[in-house]
Amino acid sequence: MDLNKRLMIALVLSFFILIGFSYFFPHNTPKAGESNSTAPVTASTASAAPAAPAAQANATQTASPAAPAPKESVTVSKTEVLATVETRKYRLKIDRFGRIASAVLKEPKYRQDDGKPLDLIDPKRTRPLEIRFEDATLNKQAFEVPYSASASDLDVQQGSQVLTLTQKLPTLTLTKRLTFYPDGHYDLKVSTDKPVTYFLTSGHRPEADKSRYMIVRGVLVRDAQGVIHTIEDGKAKETQKFDKATILSSFDRYYASLFFNFKHPFSVVITPDTGNDPLPFVTAKGPMDLSGYIGPKEWKLFEKLDPRLTDAIEFGWFTFLAKPFFRVMLAIYNFVGNWGWAIVLFTLLVKLVLFPLSYKGMMSMQKLKDLAPKMKEIKERYGKDPAKMNQQMMELYKKHGANPMGGCLPMLLQIPVFFALYRVLLNADELQGAPWILWIHDLSRQDPYFILPILMGATMFLQQQITPNTMTDPMQQKIFKWFPVLMTFFFLTFPSGLVLYWLTNNILSIAQQVFINRAYEKHKAKFKAAKKHEE
Repeated sequence: MDLNKRLMIALVLSFFILIGFSYFFPHNTPKAGESNSTAPVTASTASAAPAAPAAQANATQTASPAAPAPKESVTVSKTEVLATVETRKYRLKIDRFGRIASAVLKEPKYRQDDGKPLDLIDPKRTRPLEIRFEDATLNKQAFEVPYSASASDLDVQQGSQVLTLTQKLPTLTLTKRLTFYPDGHYDLKVSTDKPVTYFLTSGHRPEADKSRYMIVRGVLVRDAQGVIHTIEDGKAKETQKFDKATILSSFDRYYASLFFNFKHPFSVVITPDTGNDPLPFVTAKGPMDLSGYIGPKEWKLFEKLDPRLTDAIEFGWFTFLAKPFFRVMLAIYNFVGNWGWAIVLFTLLVKLVLFPLSYKGMMSMQKLKDLAPKMKEIKERYGKDPAKMNQQMMELYKKHGANPMGGCLPMLLQIPVFFALYRVLLNADELQGAPWILWIHDLSRQDPYFILPILMGATMFLQQQITPNTMTDPMQQKIFKWFPVLMTFFFLTFPSGLVLYWLTNNILSIAQQVFINRAYEKHKAKFKAAKKHEE
């Protein structure tokens, strides 16, 4: 099997591993109250408190024993609401233990499937702004003594407002001073009247995405060197410690609850929660100063607050490509004002950039197609003598100006480009509620009439018919014959923005192939004429 065949098969297998396997066998995240352990678990809004960080200052991961769990099991519906905060983006409710008990997004595009407003907080999981203590007695008291609030209602739609939450325990007074801003972020200052080790959590990740796609969900930590550490749901099997963090984020596909401070890095402890999901805490002994945010991961907002905050937008393995791709796509969107056309124009731009390489590769494949009968003849004649066969093959390539490696580079480049764009179009919050044309009203959701997936499959089939290949193995031929059908089936429920990219890519590839086929026919005619003239 030649290298081109291997690369084509690798591309197909990579696609099925990335998309097909994740679609049919999604990560099984246990529901609240379930556990991977055989030990019984008591459902509670607060799970076991984290233990104190180990004494090793330079360690990035340490094991430590679990502290006693607070005995508290109230639900949101029965929780006393101390304060309600109204910003342009959301309505927050602060409960009697100083936690965010509800975060309802107000923008029309953020809705549940049934049309109801989207609340990012799961009442059965740990809530943002919850504080726990290293001392077991203090920890127990913290879930028995309610906070008091400086105000019950804050309107932050026009300007910033301050909310002070105070908890007076028998031996300690704790204060949270929250400054909320209209754009949705807030500043947080925590203080105690005496030194004591405590832990502040960004909470369990938002429970807003139920898709079956290969989406990373869990906790993200950005350290002072800019290195991103990600702990996915179900994979937090031991306590981890990060001494100098600048971003801590509990996130899912589109949303995040996060803390950040780029001037003064902070210590983070991540402990296993229900079902080995990561539960993150910022740990301190004394005053704590952070900024925070809960809501959609909006690129423009994060860049406005601090460009480094865009690192909290998780694009997976190919983030190094995905981030610049998104920046270019965002620039195109700012010019045309429509995300659908931005995807189309970006795909065209990628095709133009790769065209010189694609041209050389496809011309080489055309030559190999014409040489296929002679190659088969050489294999049959010298099959028992590999050295002689390879020598004859190289002479044949040299005589006709063919390069067996010529078609490899364009295929190799397509793999990371596709995967990076796959993650951008699957994770970009900006596509939520973004229309394209006619029946496509939301590029983050599937085509309601399946028109785009069917067109995509049809154009893929047409592209196969006009693209040269040297496949002689019947199994390979069957795989590629049915590939458009399988792709159509997979893409039926995919976000229409992703399908639009693939459809546009197919149409441009067909146009490119027609152009190259005609160019090759002219090349052959000139080659024959020159050869005839020599004779």
